[in-house]
Amino acid sequence: MTPTTAVVTGAAGWLGQNLVRALPHERVRALVHHPDEAAAIELANPNIEVVAGDVRDPAVVDRLFDGVAAGATVFHAAGVIHPRRPRDFYDVNVGGTQNVVDRARRAQAQRFVHVSSNSPFGANPTNDHRFTEADAFDPYMGYGKSKHEAELLVQRSHHRGDVAAVIVRPPWFYGPFQPARQTQWLRTVRQGRFPLVGDGTNKRSMVFTGNLVHGLLRAEAAPAEATGRAYWIADAEPYAMADVLDTVRRAFEEEGMAATHRQPRLPRLVGVVAERMDGFLQQMGKYVQPLHVLGELKDTIACDITEARRALGYH
Repeated sequence: MTPTTAVVTGAAGWLGQNLVRALPHERVRALVHHPDEAAAIELANPNIEVVAGDVRDPAVVDRLFDGVAAGATVFHAAGVIHPRRPRDFYDVNVGGTQNVVDRARRAQAQRFVHVSSNSPFGANPTNDHRFTEADAFDPYMGYGKSKHEAELLVQRSHHRGDVAAVIVRPPWFYGPFQPARQTQWLRTVRQGRFPLVGDGTNKRSMVFTGNLVHGLLRAEAAPAEATGRAYWIADAEPYAMADVLDTVRRAFEEEGMAATHRQPRLPRLVGVVAERMDGFLQQMGKYVQPLHVLGELKDTIACDITEARRALGYH
């Protein structure tokens, strides 16, 4: 049975906006970062009560849980991917998670569904390799390290008996309510300005936002023996990067919009150099988003969803 109350952090984010529209709960408490994001979230679901503020602020998180009775589900989706400075990775993704876990424990939440990432595992060693739940952590840059630490603190809280937690690891999203950076990416692909790094055979697991929401709801409803673990949630198969870019162009054409099939290419070495420069700058306290993205374009980042199908009933 679905708990009557859900608490959602990151409700105004790409995933959060899809999630709050799908929740069947009688009451939803939603955390957004800025007050001007509240109206759109309130319109998305008549059962929503919005709290605006920073997940790093314990007083804000206290307000989010104020009046929430025991037995609620917490969906923790708040996080930062492309920050102004690398330090924000840890303040938001680790410190913010600690605040939410602590308050969920005090509120006696029934289930804590934590949204992690593929970044705690870095890149696959070959194009044919698929990450499973048995793979060891190998965090990629500051974001990967922060999401790794967040997973560990959620796991520790579960094993102490504070919260019954399920961790979900999604890769690259696609779908409604995308942020400006994704709109810009689609535009550059359409205009033939987005580079293919290497030969394009490297693969990426991706996930449609509607399917990811389905995975989160399955994590909420999963039996007790499925808790305390992490699960990969993605489309059934990964896609070659060259096919991803070609599909985007064909999708525009299917919608009656012109798209060029001109494809700029860069040698894989450019991605290797970009990765090293990105790592150096992050160590110096600087984050350059285009450089970070370029450094990842050479890699295969792909996962196997067998365990999510088996334990969560994800399809």
